[in-house]
Amino acid sequence: MKRLSFLLLLLLPLVSEAKEAVVASPDGKLIVTINDNDGHITYAASLNGKKMLLPSALGFVANFGDFTQGLSIVGTSASRVDKSYEMRQVKQSKMHYVASKLAVEVENARQQKMTIEFSVSDHDLAFRYLIPRQKNDNPKCAVIEREATAFNLPQGTTTFLTPQCNPMIGWERTKPSYEEGYRTDAAMTDRSFYGQGYTFPCLFRLPSPASGTSRTKPNRTSQKASAKSPQSETDGWILISETGVSSQYCGSHLSDYDPRRGYVIAYPMPGENNGFGSASPAISLPGSTPWRTVTVGESLKPIVETTIAYDLVEPLYEPSQQYACGRYTWSWLIWQDNSVNWDDQVSFIDLASAMGYEFCLVDGWWDKNIGRERMGKLSEYAREKGVALMLWYNSNGAENDAPQTPRDCMNTSIARDREMAWLKSIGVKGIKVDFFGGDKQETMKLYEDILCDANRYGIQCIFHGCTLPRGWERMYPNYVSSEAVLASENVYFNEDAARREPFDLTMHPFCRNAVGTMDWGGVIMNRFMSRDNKSRHTRKTTNVFEMASGITNQAAIQCVAMQPNNLGELTQAELDFLRRMPSTWDETRFIDGYPGRYVVLARRHGADWYVAGLNGTAEPLTISVSMPMFKAGEAVTLLSDVADRKDKATMSTVKSAPKLDKLGRLKVTLQPGGGMIVHK
Repeated sequence: MKRLSFLLLLLLPLVSEAKEAVVASPDGKLIVTINDNDGHITYAASLNGKKMLLPSALGFVANFGDFTQGLSIVGTSASRVDKSYEMRQVKQSKMHYVASKLAVEVENARQQKMTIEFSVSDHDLAFRYLIPRQKNDNPKCAVIEREATAFNLPQGTTTFLTPQCNPMIGWERTKPSYEEGYRTDAAMTDRSFYGQGYTFPCLFRLPSPASGTSRTKPNRTSQKASAKSPQSETDGWILISETGVSSQYCGSHLSDYDPRRGYVIAYPMPGENNGFGSASPAISLPGSTPWRTVTVGESLKPIVETTIAYDLVEPLYEPSQQYACGRYTWSWLIWQDNSVNWDDQVSFIDLASAMGYEFCLVDGWWDKNIGRERMGKLSEYAREKGVALMLWYNSNGAENDAPQTPRDCMNTSIARDREMAWLKSIGVKGIKVDFFGGDKQETMKLYEDILCDANRYGIQCIFHGCTLPRGWERMYPNYVSSEAVLASENVYFNEDAARREPFDLTMHPFCRNAVGTMDWGGVIMNRFMSRDNKSRHTRKTTNVFEMASGITNQAAIQCVAMQPNNLGELTQAELDFLRRMPSTWDETRFIDGYPGRYVVLARRHGADWYVAGLNGTAEPLTISVSMPMFKAGEAVTLLSDVADRKDKATMSTVKSAPKLDKLGRLKVTLQPGGGMIVHK
């Protein structure tokens, strides 16, 4: 008996010894380490030797097995990815993705298996679970009840997050609409507003190595800008999101912070979609979960420029035709429901034609106020003017109480097919579908069904009152963009939102718009939020800010919310820019900025570069902008804000032709809520 005990003691260290697997980025700077210590699979990440993610849990519980405990690594397989592809409607047209891949095979105590697949490029870490059939070729399907997937960040990290909303609350029980506000530089320990965690994408700032905590004073809304960028005071930035979500899974978000585990993947709430559909996804086996993505950088440049949402996915079907991009006019933003009538829509079609814009969006109630028969004639009139119509639809259904019509046209396959055929027959080229409210697999299926059916009829899709797109620009060729943000309509609805606009639009290039196209809903050129442009509250941004936002906000079909009266009110320089403003980009470069304070981006359309800057604060900000895309010493065209001599609060747009200095820099002062545009 003593001898047997001695042998067991000898064997015990061999049985319990942790196994470790390591995968490095192609440049060797981003290192991911996977470990099975104590029967739990964890991963950790470092960049240039700095800890970006502390050991964080991996695994899931399915209805056939538990892959959160009693786990061991039983094998690994390494490979390399090197692929190039092109896209028409995102921040870059030619993509080149190079990554190291590692498949880590894991076994639980019941000898059931799954594989964790990692893909690691120079600034992006991504992983997903591959789930095979088990013994005797079963089960052939599974429900993933929950995930243990976590993101454990260093102490002192601060957050730039928007809360996940409770279901079936708000106007006509339409939430979550993914239109909540952001808080900047908040503590991880702060609880989310609704107690439901946070909506993807989630941006984090790692603490300064000198202090162990952030040096920036926390602020809950906007922050005063400084001419000195605070980026040097941080040890890095992390952006967490997901991609590849289709009808085969639900959308996810992050939980509230747990001091023991960090942030954990959370599934939809049971009450979403009026309680219809499961909160847990069901998949066919063999199958896989979506990719969880982590973009890391010592500066904000990799965050803003990442293309990881598209690098990991493939098109799910071929486009039925070559889809057009461009700009659209939209009466509803300022003129509201009463504008959805024949005469007003003709005015906005004429405006689109005068500006050389490709589309005009007709909003809700068109079926009641104009009628289907006359819509065919309105579309014919638009086509004669060189403009294509896009029509608004309610996604419902039984998901919420939003009353706007057309309803019950997009929620069933029979109704959709009939509606799409009619749209094609009258020459409509796009639809904007609203009021989804949730991330359940049922809702993901509805998005996919609308897109797939629309593609058969050559129709593009914009979604509002909706969730974040998760690689959809590449997966669905006729997908354009999603709202999924506290958008421009709120600038009209209340003055507080108008005051927040500069903060919001200097936030989104670093988070929401970094991982997916964003239909913000309008470059607003009316000074007052009213049809007469004389009443209600004013816009709090300058004209240059608004025009520059058409560059910093990225969507392949961009809304320019001009009004017919603007044609006689704007300067020639403003009109000229708004006519030439592109909506597609071949290259995007981050130049400078800080979330919620200011941003300077450069985007290239063909051979033409545009450099746009926004000031999100209430103070002037003087910056020296490096512009290596232009020649040092050459003259450029600058649109900037200049205060009126008599009324310092009134800003005018000034066009000038300054020269860059010998180092290719230009010194510019961004006015409060103001902007700049540089081009050739």
